[in-house]
Amino acid sequence: MDGKRGEAMSKYVLKLYVTGHTSASVRAAANLRRICEEELGGQYELFIIDILERPQLAQDEKILATPMLIKELPLPLRRVIGDLSNKEQVLLGLDYYPAV
Repeated sequence: MDGKRGEAMSKYVLKLYVTGHTSASVRAAANLRRICEEELGGQYELFIIDILERPQLAQDEKILATPMLIKELPLPLRRVIGDLSNKEQVLLGLDYYPAV
């Protein structure tokens, strides 16, 4: 079941939508970076998008709440809302199942 680990792992493309530099935004970004480094190593690209600076992107992606993480690749597209402090929930949202 664990075909997403090691060298054959697909690179993850992640977009984290935040609203300004609030404590929730900073916490979500830090939590996500920690989880990605621990579980994905260098196999990810992370884009942090402030919807106050890029409102059109938020509208295009239909962002209704922040912080919101969107996993664009590998497919299927997934969304996770919140401060991303629950590692298991984030990994589930990424469709990533670490070896047990």
